[in-house]
Amino acid sequence: MPVSPSPSSSPPREPAAPRRRLLWHRLIFGLWYRPVETLDEARDRSVWGAAAFLCLVCGALGTMGRDSFWGQWRVSPALALEAMAIADGVLLLASLLLGVATHAIARRLGGNGKFGPTVTLFVVLFWATDLPRLALDACLPGDSFAVRAAAWTTSGFGYAFAALLIRGQHHLPTHKAVAAVSVQMLAAVALLKFPTGVGS
Repeated sequence: MPVSPSPSSSPPREPAAPRRRLLWHRLIFGLWYRPVETLDEARDRSVWGAAAFLCLVCGALGTMGRDSFWGQWRVSPALALEAMAIADGVLLLASLLLGVATHAIARRLGGNGKFGPTVTLFVVLFWATDLPRLALDACLPGDSFAVRAAAWTTSGFGYAFAALLIRGQHHLPTHKAVAAVSVQMLAAVALLKFPTGVGS
C-alpha cells in the first residue's frame, strides 16, 4: 500500500545555481561602465591572473612613455626590453604589496574580508582605472594638459572604487573603508601618476 507523504514534510531544496564565471574583460571594463555591479559580482573571488596581466600591460605602457626607454631602444633593443621586464616585475611586486597593506589595514579596522580577493581586486581596480592615463602618456608628453587631466580624473575614480571594494569586501562602514585605502592610494598616486622628472 503506497504511503502518502506527510503534510509536514517540505519539498527538497534545489541546489543553488553556480556563480557565473567572471571573465577578465568583463571585470576590467565593467569597472568603468558598471562599477558597483562588477565589484559585487567579483566579491570573494581571487583574480590573480587578471591582476598580473594588468600589471604587466600597465608596466609596459608606463615604460614606453619615458624618453629614457626610447633612448636605450635606439642603442640596444634587447637591453631596453630587459629593462622593461625588470620594471614590470618590480611593479607587480609593489602592486601586490599595496594590496597586502590594504587588506591588513582593513582587518585592523574590523574588516572580515578574505586575503586573496582583497589583494587581487585592489590591484585590478587600481590599474584598470589608470589605463586611460597610461595610454595617453605613451603617446603624449607627460606634462601635457591631457595627461595631467587624465591623472587627476583616474585618481579620483581609483580612490572611490578602492573604498567601494573594501566597504563591500570587508563589510566596513564608508569612513573606515576610506581610511583603509587612503595611505596606499595617496602614496601610489604621488609616485606613479605625478612623479618628478616626468618624461626622463
